[in-house]
Amino acid sequence: MRSQWVCALVLSFLSLFAASGQEASLHTSAEASDTLSVELIILGNVQDGGAPHMGCFKSCCAPLYTQPNKTLKVVSLGVLDAREEKTYLFEATPDIATQMAFLRTAAPFRAGSAPDGIFITHAHIGHYTGLMFLGRETLNADQVPVYSLPRFADFVASNGPWDQLLELKNIRLHPLSEGAPVSLSAHLQVRAFRVPHRDEYSDTAGFEIAGPEKKALFIPDIDKWERWETSLIAAIEQVDLAFIDASFYDNAEIGYRDVSEIPHPFVVESLALLEALPGELRARVYFIHMNHTNPMLNPDSEASKAVIAAGYGIARMGDRFKL
Repeated sequence: MRSQWVCALVLSFLSLFAASGQEASLHTSAEASDTLSVELIILGNVQDGGAPHMGCFKSCCAPLYTQPNKTLKVVSLGVLDAREEKTYLFEATPDIATQMAFLRTAAPFRAGSAPDGIFITHAHIGHYTGLMFLGRETLNADQVPVYSLPRFADFVASNGPWDQLLELKNIRLHPLSEGAPVSLSAHLQVRAFRVPHRDEYSDTAGFEIAGPEKKALFIPDIDKWERWETSLIAAIEQVDLAFIDASFYDNAEIGYRDVSEIPHPFVVESLALLEALPGELRARVYFIHMNHTNPMLNPDSEASKAVIAAGYGIARMGDRFKL
């Protein structure tokens, strides 16, 4: 009788887990993880405002107020260095608490409650405001290293409430030299480079993340590709994975907004730019940082199907890649 009760309990738990289709799940997009690997994990793929987006009551957001989709988090990457037993975040988003918990759960080692380093691209709300949760009101972290280009470091050091994180030794700033790699270990390096974007308070960085076997490019925010002094195609050729800005699928999403204020490359423009790429190079590209209006957030949309059919990837919460 007891064994039947235990079996029933287990089956009940499994059915509940299977039914929660919106729960973030770890599905491996590369080789299985091991205890000595370096892995990159997608922790979020949504533009800064998240989903639901404040003030939006269209069909893309309205259901999410009462039925949140837990796979829709603001854009972030996590890196697990199992050999060194360390975790790293790329972007400190408003969703940092659940994203860090997700990363700890994914780790094949006992990870700390705070990351061993955070890399920030720029000073727009979805990319750095999660730092506030490292303060004494929440985690009261102990000198978490924060890596960024120098202008962002100056912004944090010169403005409240962010400077309090320094005063209380919750974080430690590490300004990066553009183009110079920083070695996190003998088998993990990160290189920052500048990209054109709306730089009101800081410059905007992209990152190249190099593991022992593969390199990944991370450019969640950029203005039109032609404004970048580097060729996107050439950049893709130099890496094994490229996570690039997909804020808007096309201009139909812009609506009342002045496109000059938000000059992201439309996904359809990126597809046209990369049209001549062979299949092997297309497979390196993953679109990320999608606005709440972007139909690609829905894996079953025609836009998602078209991008996948063309040979590209779309970054989803929990996707894992061995570096």
